[in-house]
Amino acid sequence: MQKRKLGDKLEVSALGLGCMGMSFFYGPPRDKTEMTKLLRSAVDLGVTFFDTAEVYGPFTNEELVGAALAPVRDQVVIATKFGIKHGEHGPSPLSGVDSRPEQIRRVTEASLKRLRTECIDLLYQHRVDPQVPIEDVAGTVKDLIAEGKVKHFGLSEAGATTIRRAHRVQPVTALQSEYSLWTRELEAEIVPTLQELGIGLVPFSPLGKGFLTGKINSTTPLADGDLRRMLPRFSPDAMRANTALVELLQRIANDKGATPAQIALAWVLAQKPWFVPIPGTTKLERLKENLAALDVELTSADLQRIEEAAAQIRIQGARVPAQLQSGLGR
Repeated sequence: MQKRKLGDKLEVSALGLGCMGMSFFYGPPRDKTEMTKLLRSAVDLGVTFFDTAEVYGPFTNEELVGAALAPVRDQVVIATKFGIKHGEHGPSPLSGVDSRPEQIRRVTEASLKRLRTECIDLLYQHRVDPQVPIEDVAGTVKDLIAEGKVKHFGLSEAGATTIRRAHRVQPVTALQSEYSLWTRELEAEIVPTLQELGIGLVPFSPLGKGFLTGKINSTTPLADGDLRRMLPRFSPDAMRANTALVELLQRIANDKGATPAQIALAWVLAQKPWFVPIPGTTKLERLKENLAALDVELTSADLQRIEEAAAQIRIQGARVPAQLQSGLGR
């Protein structure tokens, strides 16, 4: 398995595994026994980087990941997150943010128990809380690191100014934000900031929440409880318009003897050596397909061809609903 570094100290497999969909977001939770087998298979295949969060479930995804990886805990890096309110705080599955220092401590202690570990390898603030200075957040995590409960500090979907302010208090190891061939807003300001500060990028949804695999189109029924139903980019009209991007990936894939998903992942991997995408899946065959993207070589000519063709495609539909836009990139 190829390895990459986040920051200057955290070495992980070049592809991680996003675990959210095993318990949350894409419809009903999957069978725990099957997901445990999948997680252990990922370890056997060389994956060392696993991503979860308190809010996934809530709680159940951390419990699943903790139980499945406990026998191999010394071989893996587990990342989790604090800072999003959920069912215990109100009726909505996602009902705001809370990064008060006392809440960070409470969540961290609970996550340690669910993950069956004495130390969290990478602890992210899930979303920026405008009511809590980021210096207080970073300072709280700095204290947790000093206490041996956390190893590394991360942010998610934070803006450049917030990243800089946090980094001055406690070095940020990684930023986790959405990034793929159809979500490239990070390139203007965030990626140069990360490069300057020596912070890794962990792209989530590098396959466009499944769309870039070519397995989803405007006629694909989404399960009850699948939160993609509320995403503008997954409206039938938007998906029809955005099919041009999948067709581009398919053309490149045909030339390379690969799949669209593998080309989409290979493209992300080719952008920077400190990008570590975390595609999620609930199926072993998809996990193997994703990992095989590490063997797909995109030449400079391939990348230029993709760039030129993608520039002619105007992506339709916002990636999140309008009511959530204001909370991103603070």
